[in-house]
Amino acid sequence: MSAQLRPGHLEDLAALYALEQRCFVGDRFTRRQLAHLLGPAHAATWLLVDGEAILGYGTLLLRRNSRRARLYSFCVAPEARGGGLGRILLECLEEEARGRGCDSLHLEVRADNRAALALYRRRGFRLTRWLDDYYVDGCAAWQMSKALVAEDPAADERPARLG
Repeated sequence: MSAQLRPGHLEDLAALYALEQRCFVGDRFTRRQLAHLLGPAHAATWLLVDGEAILGYGTLLLRRNSRRARLYSFCVAPEARGGGLGRILLECLEEEARGRGCDSLHLEVRADNRAALALYRRRGFRLTRWLDDYYVDGCAAWQMSKALVAEDPAADERPARLG
């Protein structure tokens, strides 16, 4: 597969809706919600594409006057999983958030989605809170977060004592 990344556009609505239907059983977006995320929402959507086929997408929610981004939706088509495309897409979304001045990224993930949990942990996300009965089917979720700015180890050093 020769997947490439590109920003999502309103013209991608039908293909994104079809992918959403294939990847999620419950808690999936309607066409109207996807259109809002691709259009007037304060959001950024990136696609993994192979030719005309959309293999995955991720959407960041960005609030005005906030340095926190939220990974609002993230999926890779079942036939494209396991080859590192999720990592590539997640790296792209992290870079998008950094480029927009965000210093942290937050998300919720199904507690039973071991593959997603492993991906997020490998990318440096940490578990921050357990959310009981979060999804429509009653499944719990983990809230996770990641700092997007490297911490400066020199900032913790105390100045040498004079005299």
